[in-house]
Amino acid sequence: MILAWLLVLMALSNGFFSNGDGMHNSTIPDFVNIGALFSFNTSVGRSIKIAIKAAIEDINSDPTILGKTKLNLSLQEDSKYRGFLSISEVLQVMARRTVAIIGPHSSVTAHVITHIANELQVPLLSFSALDPTLSSLQFPFFIRTCHSDLYQMTAIADIVNYHDWKDVIAVYLDDDNGRNGIGALGDKLAERRCRISYKAPLSPDASMEEISNVLVQVALAESRVIVVHANTQFGPKLFSVAKNLGMMGTGYVWIATAFLSALLDINSPLSSDSLDDIQGVLTPRMYTPDSQLQRRFASRWKNLTSGNTANAHLGLSFLPIYAYDTVYVLAHALDAFFKQGNQITFSTDSKLSSIHGDNLNLEALKIFNEGNLLRSNIYEVNMTGVSGPFKYTSDRNLVNPAYEIINVIGTGTRRIGYWSNYSGLSVVPPETLYSKPANLSRENQKLFAPIWPGNTGERPRGWVFPNNGRLLKIGVPKGVSYKEFVSQIEGTDTFEGFCIDVFLAAVSLLSYAVPYKFVPYGEGKNNPSMTELVRLITTGEFDGAVGDIAITTERTRMVDFTQPYIESGLVVVAPVRKEESNALAFLAPFTPKMWCVTAIFFILVGAVVWILEHRVNDEFRGPPKKQVVTVLWFSFSTMFFSHRENTVSALGRFVLIIWLFVVLIINSSYTASLTSILTVQQLYSPIKGIESLVIGKEPIGYTQGSFARNYLVHEIGINESRLVPLTTTEEAAKALRKGPENGGVAAYIDERAYTDIFLSSRCDLTVVGQEFTRNGWGFVSISNMFFTIYMGFFSISMCNYMFSSQIFWSVCIAFHLMLMDFILGKTGIGDYNL
Repeated sequence: MILAWLLVLMALSNGFFSNGDGMHNSTIPDFVNIGALFSFNTSVGRSIKIAIKAAIEDINSDPTILGKTKLNLSLQEDSKYRGFLSISEVLQVMARRTVAIIGPHSSVTAHVITHIANELQVPLLSFSALDPTLSSLQFPFFIRTCHSDLYQMTAIADIVNYHDWKDVIAVYLDDDNGRNGIGALGDKLAERRCRISYKAPLSPDASMEEISNVLVQVALAESRVIVVHANTQFGPKLFSVAKNLGMMGTGYVWIATAFLSALLDINSPLSSDSLDDIQGVLTPRMYTPDSQLQRRFASRWKNLTSGNTANAHLGLSFLPIYAYDTVYVLAHALDAFFKQGNQITFSTDSKLSSIHGDNLNLEALKIFNEGNLLRSNIYEVNMTGVSGPFKYTSDRNLVNPAYEIINVIGTGTRRIGYWSNYSGLSVVPPETLYSKPANLSRENQKLFAPIWPGNTGERPRGWVFPNNGRLLKIGVPKGVSYKEFVSQIEGTDTFEGFCIDVFLAAVSLLSYAVPYKFVPYGEGKNNPSMTELVRLITTGEFDGAVGDIAITTERTRMVDFTQPYIESGLVVVAPVRKEESNALAFLAPFTPKMWCVTAIFFILVGAVVWILEHRVNDEFRGPPKKQVVTVLWFSFSTMFFSHRENTVSALGRFVLIIWLFVVLIINSSYTASLTSILTVQQLYSPIKGIESLVIGKEPIGYTQGSFARNYLVHEIGINESRLVPLTTTEEAAKALRKGPENGGVAAYIDERAYTDIFLSSRCDLTVVGQEFTRNGWGFVSISNMFFTIYMGFFSISMCNYMFSSQIFWSVCIAFHLMLMDFILGKTGIGDYNL
């Protein structure tokens, strides 16, 4: 191994010189040597070999390409993609004075032999070494004749983003191709605000037991979206182990890179056992547009593979298609090369010849003097091959990268859509969109619904609660009143109630896992102090709190709250008594002021009508005493629409019409009010609101543990000696009914949400005045938060919830959870890019 790497280092460190040794001086040679470096003992390698030989045969029999010059192919076995042996194998090919090499199959081998190709200036054309880091800038003589894995990883990232998953797990072979491909996937996911939450590398020689150990760790993680980047030999073993571990069932999402689609195409039909291992898996397949040329090649492929028993079951995948086109690309480039008047000449590398040691036989390695010219002609090829239009862009990548998205179902596969870098995900072939403006917006992305693992059509959530890592400790107040909001189920560690339902509903909407456990706070005999619970979060005893916790200024200085999920302010509850009726109840509909105003208007209207009528109307004439009586009688008789005097003037009639309309309104209002007074029980309380309590001296009750005490003392200015803590609702109701004269309280102050329940069964008590605070309830987290919950406001019918156990959710929940570095340290599940 040391000897081989020494050879590579010497080749890279030395320059060139040309002594003309071994020059081929003919202008257009009779044959041109090209090489092919693959592992031909695998099904993939055999299919590639068949395609390359077919292309050589077609080119040599076609006088329109290269004229009388023939391609002389040297097939060299690549020893299972071993980098060490590949060095000696590629040296053997180059010692035959080849002008180009097709291959190698793997990116691992390509990383090694591209250095040799650069030194000897021999173009290396590969349609299967798809590592994105194999760049033409670093390796100018490495020419990729297929689309880089960068596009494949972009397609997978778009699939993940399309289904609103945020985290994926990457399972891959720990080699150059695996690491660099997953690195590209991570970059593309990050552009879409997603990420790889866990990487599970595997040795290319991993045993079934080693694969099982890695997949067990994957199963313990929270993400259920798994991307597999392997090869056609390793992939089936991995899926077989996953099937045995129960990881191919409902809830999992498996996305395999193009190795799986190649395996499905080459080994079609796949055995039933192998298909059973990959049910529901998604995989991209290199897209080749339908054409007459491709249909002819597919028909010919059956003849090419039917003559040999070992090749009888080889299906047609993208690999032999691109292998066939690669040979044609090289032939067209050579044809242009010769038509430009160029010759094929080789020269000895002076640096290699200076190395002593006959055993290395380095003098056989020659520099292809016109390698740069041939390389330029390859990039200028513009043809239509079996794979479709074949042309390089300015950055030396092939045009129009596109994939089919394949879903493994039953005994075969189903195409659920396409991906291209022009339009993203679509359900129509990419070539139909090239004539339209590019549109990569999220709204334009579309796929048909796949069948997921477990034979379900419902989109998997993409995560579960992980079995590893520290659970977040969520404090829950264990109070003795208003258990409808939050309470611990007797004899268990679980909680129930409205606040718990809200929290669980919100967590269920998340697209990733949040491991937590509820921890009770309080001894269960008295209501715990919510402020103290909040303070314990800052000390680290709790990571957060869920319950009926009011958002106050004092508490927000210590912790962060979510947006309020229910509005609740302080109100005054006071006893009411029935207002007894009396003989003067008929006066109650109007206040004394209203009665006076009404009487004044009666007199005023009568006077106005008299002024307008007495000159022209005999009924409004006579002695002064009679006229006064007429005016008064006329005004009051209009109240009952029984006036006898007629108005004859136009102005008099106009005033009368307006007045009669006003009288109608007064009569209607009076009748309605009097009816209500006589038929509906009237309740009365001497307490009118918080203002009445401030100026009084009566004792005031409040819920023990509530923030109301501090608010009344420090904000309202009520003397602390007047405040009476009340623990239960029964105790509060009893104190209100006693009254301050009998050792009770004049009023009871609590939050609106509580009083709705408190008053639902106590008709002798009521809320008086208006809410004098505007608080809401929220969930709590530590400052410099480890999570923040954003929620929409919930409109809820509290009575329906309490008595019929039905929650009326009348809004959409806008819920978003961010896990910061705190969780990374305490739960082991990482930070989230959101």
